[in-house]
Amino acid sequence: MEEFKKKDYTIDNEQLARFAKAMGHPARITILEFLASLDSCYFGDIHNELPIAKATVSQHLKELKDAGLIQGEIETPKVKYCINRENWEKAQGYFEVFFAQNKGTVTCCD
Repeated sequence: MEEFKKKDYTIDNEQLARFAKAMGHPARITILEFLASLDSCYFGDIHNELPIAKATVSQHLKELKDAGLIQGEIETPKVKYCINRENWEKAQGYFEVFFAQNKGTVTCCD
């Protein structure tokens, strides 16, 4: 068995973790799916479009914006947001590389 070498976190690992954390709630995944399905930015109250409580929408949008997955104005009365296409592609790449490099060949606990 090859020994796992201890090393510092890479910038890529930190960015992947930031994206993963932001995507770590079903409401945020739903918001991202909705925004990714649009041809342009969304103007309006997203809680009217999705099964997400109005009281929690702004917090979820803030988490996604802080991670760089969405962009725009999320404070009323200026409500406009969309996928940050540059970071969306980066996130996709980070996840693809992570899963490709860490396929795992041993089954656990058999």
